Amino acid sequence: MTAKRLWLLDVLRGAALVNMLAYHALYDWVYVFGHTGGWYDIWSPGCHLWQQYICWSFILLSGYSFTLARRPLKNGLLVAGCAAILTVVTVGFLPEESIWFGVLHLNAAAVLLSCLVAPLLQRCPAGWGLAVCALLFLLTNQVPEGYLGFEGVRLCPLPTAWYRPNLFWLGLPDLTRFSSADYFPLIPWLFLFWCGLFLARLWRPRQGLAPRGLRPLAFVGRHTLLVYMLHQPVLYGGLWLWHAVC
Repeated sequence: MTAKRLWLLDVLRGAALVNMLAYHALYDWVYVFGHTGGWYDIWSPGCHLWQQYICWSFILLSGYSFTLARRPLKNGLLVAGCAAILTVVTVGFLPEESIWFGVLHLNAAAVLLSCLVAPLLQRCPAGWGLAVCALLFLLTNQVPEGYLGFEGVRLCPLPTAWYRPNLFWLGLPDLTRFSSADYFPLIPWLFLFWCGLFLARLWRPRQGLAPRGLRPLAFVGRHTLLVYMLHQPVLYGGLWLWHAVC
């Protein structure tokens, strides 16, 4: 079966996972266990760029992988179940790090929505679909912060009345009463997911085995959900044990 896989996608997913493990290990070290971070500061431009690379690559590759799934509906329901477990565990055991609509919630919602509107997405020309979704992602990137624009570029503010119902899952949170340690609402991130979906119709890498030096990354990339679900308990448990012993 590995000979039939698109090994480049597995390697890219594996690279994103390794980056995520390193980023979250440092986050736990600094912000959960209270050590000084030195250069690691989540508000610094360098760390922000690193974090954005991780989430952009995951979401884009998830959209691409949607087109390869034999049972996308089943996959979406499985990820939705894992997302619900993540919320229950964080709310119950780490309330200060509660996750209400993180990247797993987004992935599940994007897959299920894409299953629902698959006929419409198929009718869309791939090139136009990619261009329009990329533009929408850029324009709505800061909708959860209250304005249209990308990063620091503010095009126009949005009505505050839109945010009072606290539709955080959509991308319209009431920031006076909503917080989430990991937050990826449908707007703007669904558009990036669909960028990956349309990109898959325009470009496909070769099938086969990954080069020998990249096979560890490809192996990790083939088990993204399992690694994602286990990485924080393992990281947190390891750091807690290290502090308890040392």
